[in-house]
Amino acid sequence: MKKILVIDDEFNFITLLSETLKGAGYEVITAMDGASGLKKVHLENPDLILLDLLLPCINGYQVCSILKRDLRFQNIPIIILSARSEEDINIRWGDDDKPEYFFRKPFDSNALLVKIKELLDMVDRQKEEYQKKMTEQAEQWMKQRYIPGFGQSKEVFGS
Repeated sequence: MKKILVIDDEFNFITLLSETLKGAGYEVITAMDGASGLKKVHLENPDLILLDLLLPCINGYQVCSILKRDLRFQNIPIIILSARSEEDINIRWGDDDKPEYFFRKPFDSNALLVKIKELLDMVDRQKEEYQKKMTEQAEQWMKQRYIPGFGQSKEVFGS
């Protein structure tokens, strides 16, 4: 079961969104401020993060930037859920700390579920491609190091 972290300071919003996500088959963990959200990322290693921008302690911009610059977490998709317009917030992002997607509150929960599935499927494909590449590299390395005569011409063996 995929795990989604919701970071928002509005209890009613978190409750409603959590029920929607659980109904779609996701495990949901929550945090009500940026600092506890970052702790949950370290402890729970979520598959995707839904993040508000205007948070106490550490705001959503900072949370996103911290995670996108950390090699351990930079591939976790982040969707911003904010009352601010996308144009208002776009000036704050650099190329290396940008979230994957933005929804302006209020939003269509079905559209959010579609985007979540799309991003999680994309991450799964990337992981599969990476694992395939690593397996191929390991096999190549083993052949080069442990199969006698690998890479030598046939004449060396008298063929």
